[in-house]
Amino acid sequence: MIQVVIFDCDGVMFDTIKANTAYYNHLLAHFDHPEMTPVQFEYIHMHTVAKSLAFLFEDENSIRAVDAYRVSVGYEPYYDLMEIEPDLRSLLKIIRSRFKVGIATNRSDTIGRILEVHGLEDDFEVVVSALDVPHPKPHPDPLLKVTEYFNIKPHQAVYIGDSTLDEQAARAAGMPIVAYRNRSLAADAHIDHLMEMVALLESGKLFVS
Repeated sequence: MIQVVIFDCDGVMFDTIKANTAYYNHLLAHFDHPEMTPVQFEYIHMHTVAKSLAFLFEDENSIRAVDAYRVSVGYEPYYDLMEIEPDLRSLLKIIRSRFKVGIATNRSDTIGRILEVHGLEDDFEVVVSALDVPHPKPHPDPLLKVTEYFNIKPHQAVYIGDSTLDEQAARAAGMPIVAYRNRSLAADAHIDHLMEMVALLESGKLFVS
């Protein structure tokens, strides 16, 4: 039986298209680069900030300069551009009475502040970022760190994700995955609204396929 529900952040808990577009385009503009292409945005949506900067800025000197600059300016101007997903608060209120809940994200030093800004800091019992594991997604490390925290087996948790990295991490961990608004993923279930998780969890049919 599922005991723990694990959430991805970007694309599941929040619509971060506006925030991440503005953030990375600001970095690009500051270093006289053009705005992101759709292919570049698709990459940065899934990957860590370190890998995203390496993808956008090719040489090591530029990457170091951009990283130092991004640390100095921070992400603070962009938190308000993050749009919390409809029904997230309602879903958490329902499932927290029966399940443990956690987060596994490829975000790094911004996830804590994101939860504070949106009043969610007390809703998750464990938050695992890219800084907390040797290898971020698509490696299974973030998901396994959550299961280790709760002292459960991977198949006793379910991951809600929206990207190929989420799918790969869940499969590598041996954990069922529910795909949120991405029908292209080979998931154990697909949902378009977060409240659909209630029926899935009650059905007891989530398992590793």
